[in-house]
Amino acid sequence: MSVRVGIIGGSGLYDMPELADREEVTLTTPFGEPSGPYVVATLRGQRVAFLARHGAGHRIPPSELNFRANIFGFKLLGVERIFSASAVGSLKEEYPPLDVVIPDQFFDRTRGRVSTFLEEASERAIESFAHRRSCDQKRGVWKFFV
Repeated sequence: MSVRVGIIGGSGLYDMPELADREEVTLTTPFGEPSGPYVVATLRGQRVAFLARHGAGHRIPPSELNFRANIFGFKLLGVERIFSASAVGSLKEEYPPLDVVIPDQFFDRTRGRVSTFLEEASERAIESFAHRRSCDQKRGVWKFFV
């Protein structure tokens, strides 16, 4: 059951009624349990895997999310691209509530949680808070969902 596209639903997006031919898949990963079962389904003719980031009913607070298990679970399903919806705010008036914004670069200043899949120090484990620009291919695929 290989799917190439994964969708992570954030606050307010716990389910996608548009998903057809649903199958719940419960996985265990080397990093523990994901937030809940993955829903492998069809969206507009494309097989996708959906995961509610905070679990059913928003039961897992942000500080306790097992990001590594969530992402590794997608990998086990064969996912190559992940799209994530998040409820965020903006100080820019040109981005009113409910607008869809697709960033092409972001800063991650998250602290207090594991931020890598690597268990021990190595040359590959370089901590960074600036992330490279998103690829044009990703922007094109996102249009599939809106």
